[in-house]
Amino acid sequence: MPETMLAVVKPEAAPGAELRQVPVPQIGPDDVLVKVKVASVCGTDLHIYNWDQWAQNRIKPPLIPGHEFCGDVVAIGKNVTTVKEGDFVSAEMHVACGKCYQCRTGEGHICQHVKIIGVDADGAFAEYVKIPESNIWKIDPAIPADYASVLDPLGNAVHTVLAGEIAAKTVAIIGCGPIGLFAIAVARACGASGVFALETNDHRRKLAKEMKADYVLDPTHDNVYEKVMQVTEGTGVDVVLEMSGHPDAIRLGFKILRLGGRASLLGIPSKPMELNLADDIIFKGAIVQGINGRLMYKTWYQMNALLKAHKLDLDPVITDRMAMTDFNKCMDRLKSGEASKILLYPNGIPAGS
Repeated sequence: MPETMLAVVKPEAAPGAELRQVPVPQIGPDDVLVKVKVASVCGTDLHIYNWDQWAQNRIKPPLIPGHEFCGDVVAIGKNVTTVKEGDFVSAEMHVACGKCYQCRTGEGHICQHVKIIGVDADGAFAEYVKIPESNIWKIDPAIPADYASVLDPLGNAVHTVLAGEIAAKTVAIIGCGPIGLFAIAVARACGASGVFALETNDHRRKLAKEMKADYVLDPTHDNVYEKVMQVTEGTGVDVVLEMSGHPDAIRLGFKILRLGGRASLLGIPSKPMELNLADDIIFKGAIVQGINGRLMYKTWYQMNALLKAHKLDLDPVITDRMAMTDFNKCMDRLKSGEASKILLYPNGIPAGS
């Protein structure tokens, strides 16, 4: 085992990041050391890179970011029993305390004291990452490494889609970033009768079509309400999955939701917003759910089942593959709006990728 490794480091409280040689993490008795095969870039990583207001309030440099990955176990602590060296794994990067009210009543995904690997502790934009055994997820070897690296955001999509009935339901997915695009695939795989994808970005609308949404609409130009009412014979959609966090998009979602429909909200508004509570929720009898992360670990079992059954085609969402040494170029690509999911390879892009 080498003593040092290459990693992307947020060295100080300022924009940017650096590639550095740093010590390989030392594992404790309950930890697992994983050699990273593929890491996936998230919008959160861009927030950290740009050093925006959220990052300034949350991140404590120096930090190795990265919370989406897969790799092979190379060392285990003395108390570890569920994985062994050589196992192919990913991980739930939300580390719950196990002691608060939520953790002790089956709601560990909203733990009061959660710590996120790659946000609150060193993450996976490195050759090696340290993970508690309790958070390791063994992956079926039949699942491709590229797919295994995006289980975190895929889990957000699966959680949002399956937070209520979806089979034979009409669904509007608002915001077609990677999670919204994954949600199209999940909704279709789970039997949605019709999928509307709402997105203002041209590139993302193109991807939504590739993900086989039935209706792809631009809210800035198309009359979304009119189209939804036409298709649903004046009823509105059964389910709204809100991924954008934009106030106008959220209000539109409630407008097109049928009476008694479900609205599952994953997108995060940047500031407080107004909503007509009486008309949009109370009189409509709407079921409204806040979605945070993935259910531990129900969502992971659901993802595993869908992927093993080859129900999900995620290829269109993965738009770029880069060596980890090109991290700064990766950030520029993400800022351009022309990329969706970018995969990073610590040891260079494999041949044929």
